[in-house]
Amino acid sequence: MNSELIVDVSAKEINIALLENKRLVELNNEKRDLKFSVGDIHLGKVKKIMPGLNAAFVDVGYEKDAFLHYLDLGPQFASLKKFMGQVKSGKKGSQLQRFKGEQDINKNGSITEVLSSGMEIMVQIAKEPISTKGPRLTSELSIAGRNLVLMPFSNRVSVSQKIKSVEEKNRLKKLIQSIRPHNFGVIVRTVAQGLKVADLDQELKILVKRWEETIASVKTAKAPKPLYQEVGRTSSLLRDIMDDSFSSIFINDEEVFKEVYSFVGLINPEKQNIVKQYKGQAPIMDQFNVTKQIKALFGRTVTFKNGAYLIIEHTEALHVIDVNSGNRSRSSKTQENNALDVNLSACEEIARQLRLRDLGGIIVIDFIDMHDSSHKQKVHETLKQCMTDDRTKHQILPLSRFGLMQITRQRVRPEMNIETEENCPNCFGAGTIKPSILFVDQLESKIDYLVNTLKIDDFTLKVHPYVYAYITKGYFNSIRRKWKRTYSKKMKINQIQAFSFLQYQLFDNKGEELLLQEELDKV
Repeated sequence: MNSELIVDVSAKEINIALLENKRLVELNNEKRDLKFSVGDIHLGKVKKIMPGLNAAFVDVGYEKDAFLHYLDLGPQFASLKKFMGQVKSGKKGSQLQRFKGEQDINKNGSITEVLSSGMEIMVQIAKEPISTKGPRLTSELSIAGRNLVLMPFSNRVSVSQKIKSVEEKNRLKKLIQSIRPHNFGVIVRTVAQGLKVADLDQELKILVKRWEETIASVKTAKAPKPLYQEVGRTSSLLRDIMDDSFSSIFINDEEVFKEVYSFVGLINPEKQNIVKQYKGQAPIMDQFNVTKQIKALFGRTVTFKNGAYLIIEHTEALHVIDVNSGNRSRSSKTQENNALDVNLSACEEIARQLRLRDLGGIIVIDFIDMHDSSHKQKVHETLKQCMTDDRTKHQILPLSRFGLMQITRQRVRPEMNIETEENCPNCFGAGTIKPSILFVDQLESKIDYLVNTLKIDDFTLKVHPYVYAYITKGYFNSIRRKWKRTYSKKMKINQIQAFSFLQYQLFDNKGEELLLQEELDKV
């Protein structure tokens, strides 16, 4: 398998596309001013205790208070609370290795026994704000690295279940036990297989240092205040998924390129040369055929093989996926075998769609009816196999007697939702629109104003591919050649796949966007 990462950086957000064998399998969107990412540690203030929910609402600086359930406090919450008090008072500094912990809290206890309104506590973002809800919190703090995850206030060492070799598991556990500081638990990640003790020890020291810097800032902090922020989404994604299958990482921004180049140098120096800065004229997502795949894959209907298709519906409570054979040719001898063929093909696309859209919660799949129990079992096993690359926690139940399969998939971030349909802005979908009459003439008036009034004769016009095709149709008699003869020989026209039908932009020869006078008057 050949993996590529395409990073599109704009002023307000970063879009990250993961391609496997040129096929889009994951799409991440990160706001550049995002302050509440999974893994961030905050000093929060308890605003309200809810005994009926056995939970509390905590102010972490978000517009809505975050939610903290009693079970998410963690067994060592009493130790965290005592340690924070010592750090705040300055009595014993921030050396957790010398700290004497408290007894674990009762797992069947009440929130009122450990928290009170106005109390300051250290919390970590477990789920980002979704829809109308604030962040979901935990007090079981952890700091993730490439190979290890550090767990303060714990003394347990555990090894990833994805490491199948018992000998390797025991080796890694013994190594970590020998270098682990007191009062720090460690989770060994899958990528740590085969590493030597020196490599693990070096990373462990870096993680402990990050913890010490985080806890040191508590002394002077006043809630709500961020104490530790995860690395950017791009670096975080690379930390979790980067392996030998990666052949290239393209980034269209110099600052993010330097950050990722440096980060890859730390986690996998041999792969540092695959990080490249993209400097092409076409938008980076268009250049690598990502935009076309987005428009084809994010609609309500998704075709996948031989005319078969999925219909994906969303409700507040769950997501529903319906499998349809469509106009697929009936090459199989029986209806049962035909249904099996379509369902098996659907499994691969369903697994891809779950990752791509980052669907979470309950997902119900309506497969084509099958009567043979062995066929039902085969579909179940095939979907489980297709979802082995999905890093998100999930559970897949066998097909029910009604041909329905239920999946639960952990939701930690808002789902990826992209509108792929466009209506005519003049008739709102009731009729058709011709670019020559309703749009291209308007563009010509803009160009006329730009050249004759503002005296700008070197510029680039960016439009939707359909409009671009209409303007450039016919080499000698095209509208583009007419405009060049009339207005400017230095005019360039580029097509942008991500644009809506009537969207356009004008740029000067330095790449800065031009605003026409009537647009300036609206600002």
